[in-house]
This record gives sequence, structure tokens and C-alpha cells, in this order.
Amino acid sequence: MRLEFVASLQSVDANAWDRLWPGTYPFIRHAFLLALEQSGCASAESGWSPQHCLVWQEDRLVGAAPLYIKNHSYGEYVFDWSWAKAYEQAGGRYYPKLLNAIPFTPATGPRWAADPGFNASQRMQVYQALWGTLRNVVDSAALSGFHCLFPAAEHPLLDPENLIERLDCQYHWFNQGYDSFATFIASFASRKRKNLVKERNRITEQGLHVEMTEGVQLNTGDWQHFYELYKCTYRKRSGHDGYLNEDFFQRVGAAMPDRIVMARAFFQGRWIAAALYFKDAETLYGRYWGALLEFDALHFECCFYQGIEYAIQQGLQRFDPGAQGEHKIARGFTPVLTRSLHYLHQPQFAKVVGRYLANERQQIGDYCAEARRQLPFNVNFTPVIPSVLLDGK
Repeated sequence: MRLEFVASLQSVDANAWDRLWPGTYPFIRHAFLLALEQSGCASAESGWSPQHCLVWQEDRLVGAAPLYIKNHSYGEYVFDWSWAKAYEQAGGRYYPKLLNAIPFTPATGPRWAADPGFNASQRMQVYQALWGTLRNVVDSAALSGFHCLFPAAEHPLLDPENLIERLDCQYHWFNQGYDSFATFIASFASRKRKNLVKERNRITEQGLHVEMTEGVQLNTGDWQHFYELYKCTYRKRSGHDGYLNEDFFQRVGAAMPDRIVMARAFFQGRWIAAALYFKDAETLYGRYWGALLEFDALHFECCFYQGIEYAIQQGLQRFDPGAQGEHKIARGFTPVLTRSLHYLHQPQFAKVVGRYLANERQQIGDYCAEARRQLPFNVNFTPVIPSVLLDGK
């Protein structure tokens, strides 16, 4: 096997790349990652320098990992700012670091690939070659460490002595065989069901109309307007235009329309807010939100309730609405554990971080278990949580 690093997926055949990832997870697709690069959102200028690792067997691509050299920790959603500060206070340089992740996307999924036609032993050879190369790169290239963010549960744990696991908690909705939104909220305790119904009723009471639009129905003008909504909200909250630009949305909208759906909100005939979703064969992913005007409960309607209703109608089994947000629990989103894996080049620093993360893992596990007891379901209803993620038990 031969390994190489490439500075852009533009040099990699799209079919060869996508063949390595046989599922339908949208964010690992060649089109999605290339749109990030070509739009400049994931580039050296933005602090996300692509350095994807490819594994070749003669002239056949048999393994890969999306990789970025990072000069900061923005857009990762696994927060290591305190690590960087401590590392630099001790006289080291935390940046640059090597990141195995999907930029700006805290959605659990595959992060390493081996040829799906390989047997288990051959796949392990690919993974071992990847890990050996990546560790050597970190140790020899003045990088502080390697970080794998939001890997799927089946991600190979190749080096448990040196790869430190970090846990976090997100809130996901799981389909329990519901045939309608009404069936879903029928599983709630009475008072909590009334609160949710009241919240949804606020949309029509304020003269708002919300509809779901498939990606194939969106044109370039729609994407231009969506970007204005997205940019407006980012400016209000953060003082900048957001991590993504209009060029990215135009590119991904043209390349992956079958993997996109958008909740659009109208007031007096004017399109004033939207939530953008991606989807695969089993899961809906809530990703980006923007609004020109503020209305009571509109964010919850567009980003949560429309997504649940759509998932039920389409027979999807899970809805991942994005990172953070305890307020999701009261709306039927179950706390689940997610993880990241970290290799730190400096052994003493790795030991300190390892001890910290051991305590943090216990705290996160306890929090997740306690948070599940706050779910709004009737005492006689116990949702079944598949093992697509760490289950948080």
C-alpha cells in the first residue's frame, strides 16, 4: 500500500472517493467537502488547510481520511481552547494541529474509510497504515496533536494507550414508529404536551406560515436569499457573517439537492426565516438557521417541529438537530453521548489531559443519565434508542 496527502479533493476522482463510504451519510461525500474547499470556507486562508490522506493499492484508492491542518479551534464544536492556553503557557505551540473531521459539522459519522470490498483483516491493514502515518506526521512535523471529531461508534480504536477518548452530550430525536406528529406528542405527559401544542399554535397566531421545501425545488435565487438570512442571524449573535459563504450554499445546493430540505417561514407573503437540513437514508440533520425578523417560537418551529414532522412523514429513524441545547429535552430530544479521539505529541501534556478527561467522562455520563430523566414522555412510555451513537446509559 502507498499513502499520500493531497491539498484538495479536486485532485481525487469523486466516484473513487465516494465508493469508499458505502452509506448515505451526506457530509463525507466528495461534493460536500469539495464545496467547502472551492468556496474558500475550508482553506489555508480560513485556517482549515486540507491535507487529506489517501491509501492506494497500485492504482486503486482503498482508504482515506479527511484531514485539515488547523491554526485555531473555531468551527469544531469540541472545545479545546483551555488545552491550547495551557500548552502555550508551558512554552509549547498548540497550533498548528491535525484534525480529522468535517468542517463546521458536529454530526457523528464515518471519519476513516477502507475499501468496502476488503475483508476485516484487509480493512484493519488500511486503518493501521493510516494511523501509523498520521502519528508519524504529528511527531515529525511540529504539530501538537491529532484530533478525530464525532467518529461513528464503529470507528477503529487502534491505539488505546495514546488515543484519549473525550465524551460529550447531544440531544437527538428517535422515531418510535410514529405515524404522525400527533402520535409523537401523545407519548408526552399531559402538561408537557399542552406546552408544546401551545408553542406550535403561536406560529399561526402571529400570522406565520412555514413549509418544507425539497432541495430539488430550490434555485440560485433561493440560495442567495437563504445566505442573507443566515448572515443576518450570525451578525446579530456573533458580529460576523458566519463560517460559510453564499458560494458554498450555491455549490452544495447544486451538487446535492436530493440530500437537502429547507423549512421556510413566511410573514405577510415575505420569506423571513429558514432552517436548512441535510438527510440520508435514516437520519435528518438540522444544520443552519437564519432569520430577518424575530417571532415567538419561530426558531423551535423551523428547527425542531418541522424536522420531526418531516422525519415521521419520510420514515426517517433519527433527527440530529445540531450541537448543544438543553431546551431540546422538553421537546422530546433524548440526551446521547458523542465522542472525539485525541493524540497529543507531548507525553506529559497528554497525561495531564488524560486525567482531566477521565473525570470529565464520568461527569458527562452522569449528566446524560440524569438528563434523560427529564424527558417529557409519559411514565408508561420508554423510548427505544438504537446504538447508532454511544447510548449514554
